[in-house]
Amino acid sequence: MLEVRHGLTIGMERIANRFFLTLKASGKLTHEDYEIISPMIDSALSMVKEPKVKALIDVTELEGWELRAAWDDLKIGLKHGNEFDKVAVCGHEKWQQMGAKVGNWFLSGEVKYFENMHEAMDWLGLSL
Repeated sequence: MLEVRHGLTIGMERIANRFFLTLKASGKLTHEDYEIISPMIDSALSMVKEPKVKALIDVTELEGWELRAAWDDLKIGLKHGNEFDKVAVCGHEKWQQMGAKVGNWFLSGEVKYFENMHEAMDWLGLSL
């Protein structure tokens, strides 16, 4: 039987007084994926009060969401939307670019779509 790989990987890094959150989404995300990752995101962001977080979201391997998982994603944006300064979304599909535009509606910081990881990281002030 072929196993399908899907899920979210999260990382949090502090450089001086700046916080960087990295997320990598792969496959088709499920509600179960969000049941695991949501508490991790909550925990990672709970200690950050000021300054706001910069985030890099890699969706180059994302195939989409189950309907309930899309709702879970929206809930995270609503819960933590005020905690972000800049969010770079790196992908390669038109629907991913549209998703980044929709993200601007729910986050207080700026969301920008990139097809090049180096450009996304430069925009955030990170280096590879």
